Amino acid sequence: MRAALLVTDDELLLADVVRLAAAAGVAPEVARGGGAALRAWSAAPVVLVGADRAHDLAACHPPRRDRVHVVARGPLADDLFRVALQVGAESVVPLPASESWLVEVLTDVGDGGGRVGVTVGVVGGAGGVGATVFAAALAQTCARDGSTLLVDADALGAGADRVLGLEDVDGIRWDALLQATGRLSARSLREALPRRDRLSVLTWPVDRAASLQADALREALSAGRRGFGTLVVDVPRQPDPVVDEVLARCDHLFVVSTLTVPAVSAAARVVRRLPPAVPAGLVLRGGVAGVAPGEAASVLGLPVVATMGDQRGLDEAVSLGIGPLRSGRGPLARAAREAVAVVHGRVGAVA
Repeated sequence: MRAALLVTDDELLLADVVRLAAAAGVAPEVARGGGAALRAWSAAPVVLVGADRAHDLAACHPPRRDRVHVVARGPLADDLFRVALQVGAESVVPLPASESWLVEVLTDVGDGGGRVGVTVGVVGGAGGVGATVFAAALAQTCARDGSTLLVDADALGAGADRVLGLEDVDGIRWDALLQATGRLSARSLREALPRRDRLSVLTWPVDRAASLQADALREALSAGRRGFGTLVVDVPRQPDPVVDEVLARCDHLFVVSTLTVPAVSAAARVVRRLPPAVPAGLVLRGGVAGVAPGEAASVLGLPVVATMGDQRGLDEAVSLGIGPLRSGRGPLARAAREAVAVVHGRVGAVA
């Protein structure tokens, strides 16, 4: 794990940042000149540019990258925001006012926050097609390879914790995050959520809120990407600006549908809302009942990633609290593995 990079000659600023880094359990790499800063610039998970070095560094034209912040002590100079833009910084961080925020940033670095997880969205083409169950199965499959977070974005759904059998596990739900303000750290989120082994879930309490708030959702997804290898998001079907933002933040999308004519017709309306830049595919459930898989792919304009028949014992597995995958066998497990393979680029679509 590379350390955060601090570019400064200001001894007082250096002492402040080292103190805050110690509270986060990390030690920054310090660069006092432009040459040293540029050598470590691209590899550092986070770059903190002292206000004393911001002008000189801007003149060096460092490569554009994410997670660059200008840090300043005391009153901010009038031109500091302009110089921060020239450096490519995301923000100007005044100390001591933003000490708590900076500790959270450095905590994420110490916890592996330099990496970014993959976000996979699952949306039902029609109601009752099993999108939540498939999202849970997909999350269970991903969790066999690494830390995974299942995000339940549907306030009116069955509840991802109930599908996985985690409803009695202690941890925060959406109601706690909807009341939170400020930056959410990856470590704090991961430690607070209900979890079984490497699978965590963010879902709704029994007395659910009416809808998501955009700020809380953005913070949860951002922290989830920093703290987990994979995020699986159960996305509601209803048109909504927040839902559209969730879809746009996904790296992959799977549309779940049955093969009936009404279901495919409904899925066509969902597909029209999908962001064109995000790779998407179909997961088709049930036997042929009016529309063949190839015909559904043609109508919807998406490739078929997986097909699966109805699975015996699925309702029993969910009721027993062990999640939809009782074992690695069966059509649901096979479809989830095929979807994971597509996410990781190991295979193409099946049709």
